[in-house]
Amino acid sequence: MDGQGVTIGRVELVDVMSGTIFVFLGVAGCLFAAVRRQGRVRLFAWLGIWSGIFGVRWLLYSPSVVAALPAWMHGGIPFVSAAIAYLVLPVASRAWLELSAGKMRVLLQAVIALSLAIAVVGVGFFVVTGSSEKVMFYNNLLGAAILFVLVVVVAVPRLARKYLVLPNWGIMVFGTLIFALEALHYYLSFFFHYQTWRIMGSLGLGALFFSFGYVAVQIALAGERRLLSIENELAIAQEIQASILPSGSPKVKNLLVAAAYHPMTEVAGDFYDFIIVDENRTGFLVADVTGHGVPAALIASMLKVAMQSVVGCADDPREVMSGLNRILAGQLRSQLVSAAYLWVDTEKRRALYSAAGHPPLLHCRGEKLEVIESNGLLLGVLPEADYPVWEMTVQAGDRFLLYTDGVSEPENGSGEPFGAHRLEEVVLMNQMREPSALLEEVLDGIRSWRPATAEQKDDITLVGIKVLS
Repeated sequence: MDGQGVTIGRVELVDVMSGTIFVFLGVAGCLFAAVRRQGRVRLFAWLGIWSGIFGVRWLLYSPSVVAALPAWMHGGIPFVSAAIAYLVLPVASRAWLELSAGKMRVLLQAVIALSLAIAVVGVGFFVVTGSSEKVMFYNNLLGAAILFVLVVVVAVPRLARKYLVLPNWGIMVFGTLIFALEALHYYLSFFFHYQTWRIMGSLGLGALFFSFGYVAVQIALAGERRLLSIENELAIAQEIQASILPSGSPKVKNLLVAAAYHPMTEVAGDFYDFIIVDENRTGFLVADVTGHGVPAALIASMLKVAMQSVVGCADDPREVMSGLNRILAGQLRSQLVSAAYLWVDTEKRRALYSAAGHPPLLHCRGEKLEVIESNGLLLGVLPEADYPVWEMTVQAGDRFLLYTDGVSEPENGSGEPFGAHRLEEVVLMNQMREPSALLEEVLDGIRSWRPATAEQKDDITLVGIKVLS
């Protein structure tokens, strides 16, 4: 009896140690996945769940652990054990799914669906009959079948390259084969009704978890390297984009000019430029590419090149818009460009304006604010399009404001946009201020309107112009 007691104690100690280790690894994996929240890090989450439920199952083998639980929990332990026995296969298949590709993904998704159906039936039988073995045969048969497929795919390099995403093939072969041998031993014991050492299951699954964990770390590190590379490339793209924008406000006789440029991300689809013909004549372009990020920024860079080809007709907004449209038509795919162009001639005291699907120009004279819409089609829609021109006289004290729709679209906590009306109110309230101060007031108004926790959802560009004399 003493010898038997020692044997039982050792077995129980192995169960407790194994269960504790697997639960700890499971919690660690889930916490890591929760902190990182990246696509490939989901593998850590499913490994964590797999390890955690396996560890709980192991702990429930220990009478000491069960006895230490509150009395109200004892009645649910058989149900938990039955549920875990059926859930191991779909959770394990979900972990493998994170490493799969092509038809292997389809197969694993089918296994997950079928194993969950078996689990529902099996747990249902347990609730009704008290037995968890009614459909366990089918669960084990399905597990054996998918394990055989996985072993073949992992062991054959050509299949592994085609159907799995493995940064380290050798380590996965090692873990999978060790686990497969242990699983084969377990299934044989199940079919032929002989008892096995539970420690073998811990060692086999431990080898597989080690392989999975190693591969998951490799994938995470590769993701970090890709992210760093992308960040470096975005930094370079940001520098390039900054180089194509005006380096400062133009020094033009009788004009005071200020610009504000706030991209939503590192690179933006907004673009503005100044065409200084001489000390009295200047063109102002503001454009907005649909979309965000790198694709929009590339098209914005195209605008800089396109502008060089229309400099010769800078005094004719219709030709500027038509020229840009002809250059961009056929070059754009799913993206389009809105643009506005203002030509100011302080010597002749006139201004000309034309636009392509762009928010209106604001022209402020004294306490009067004029909203000028002179819109043709968005650039890139049709190769040939007409862009009407609006002509204005220019007086000392006149102010003009060009902007992109990122100014009027920010929403408050109720989902109400800042809107053109509020923009016009801000402009009128600050119409005597210098352009730089006016632009800052507009930006402050947007910041106050948008909730502090809300992120900027579009690029913001403003160009303010004051006629001095």
